[in-house]
Parts: sequence; structure tokens; C-alpha cells
Amino acid sequence: MSYSVNNIFTAFQEYLNSDQDLREEIRTIVKDIEQSSREMLTTLQRIHSEGGQKEIAAICSDARKLLGPVRGGFAKLSEKIPYQTYYRYNDHWRFATQRLTFLVSLIIYLETSKLATREEAAQALGVQIERENGFHLDLEDYLFGLLQLSSELSRLAVNSVTYGDYARPIELSRFVTELNAGFRLLNLKNDNLRKRFDALKYDVKKIEEVVYDLTIRGLKPELVAQQASSHEEHAGVVLQQ
Repeated sequence: MSYSVNNIFTAFQEYLNSDQDLREEIRTIVKDIEQSSREMLTTLQRIHSEGGQKEIAAICSDARKLLGPVRGGFAKLSEKIPYQTYYRYNDHWRFATQRLTFLVSLIIYLETSKLATREEAAQALGVQIERENGFHLDLEDYLFGLLQLSSELSRLAVNSVTYGDYARPIELSRFVTELNAGFRLLNLKNDNLRKRFDALKYDVKKIEEVVYDLTIRGLKPELVAQQASSHEEHAGVVLQQ
């Protein structure tokens, strides 16, 4: 009996040692992915600086170059983790994936003014969509990334006005309002995701306040155009007289 019990617990210890070694390898890989993520975030923060909004194409190009190491990191994780055990270890890379989804969706919005699909985000990160196909982008991680995007865009709306771009907040308001409407179609079961979604309404409100301030000050682009047209017409009448 003693021999049998010893064998059983020895096997348990070997399994635990093996699992711990794998987790250490995962942490090392994720650490490198997070480093690239921080570099991407730093690069993209340039859009909030003076003159940065005129260099958006170059900023996005610089940020995309950092996706190479990210895809390499996820490829390493994919080699080490069978899809059956994805959710056993995904706490290690969940937050990194959410942030990277946010960064990719920000790049795609800045480039196209459109919402990044889950497929586009997964392709940019070099991962799959379906769990059965291997290492994949979990749907909830994708949604968390989009909610982070809304916060960043509300900040961009404020900074755009600071640097004299009065058209961008109106575009951002339309986009974030549509994003909010899309999330309202979902019946969210994840408590953390639902709480984060509750904060989206504040992002919408913040941008709406920016647009409102532009409107009452006569700085909304269409109002400025109307005023300019009215002044030109008035000037033409004066000259004719």
C-alpha cells in the first residue's frame, strides 16, 4: 500500500513540476509580448500631441511594425498550449490580449474610420478565430479591447479641440455612439465586461459635451461654413450697392 501511495504522489509531483515549468515559459513569452504592447501604446500616444494628428499615417505605420514581435510571441504560445488547455492558462495572456486588441482596433480606426472586426484583430495578432483551430482571440477579450478603444477616442476628442481640429470630435461622436448602440444589442453575462460596458456611456457623454461646446461657440465645421457663406453673400450685396 505504501509503495502504491508513494508512486501516486510522486506522479502528482512530476505533473505539478511540469505544469509549473510550462507556466514559467508562458510568463516569459507573455512578458515579451507585453513589452511590445507598451511600445505600441507609447507610439500611438503621439496622436494626442500637438501636430500628432497630422502624422497619423506615419504613427500607425510605426505601430504596425511592432506587431511582428507580437505575432511571434503568440506563435510561441500556440506551440506550447494545445487548444484543449487554452482556458487553463489564459489568465497569463488575457490582459495583454485585451490591450493589444484595443491597440489594433485604434490603428484600424485611425486608418479607416471603421470598427475593427474580430477577424481583422485576430489576423493582426496572428491568432485564430475559432478555438478548434488553435490559439485564438477570445470573444470577450475582443469586446474588452473595443471598450478600451472608446475611452481612448473620448480623450482624442478633447485633445483634437485643443489643437484646433474641430471636425474630428464630430466623427468620433458618431462612431462611439454607434459602438454604444452595438453593445446594447448584447446580453452580457461576464460581470467585469458588463461593468466596463456601463462606463461606455460616460465616454459617449464626454464626446457629446465636446460637440455641444463646439456648437454653442459656433466652431462646428458646418456652422463655420454657413457663417462664411453668409458673410460672402452679404459682402457681395454690399459691393453691388
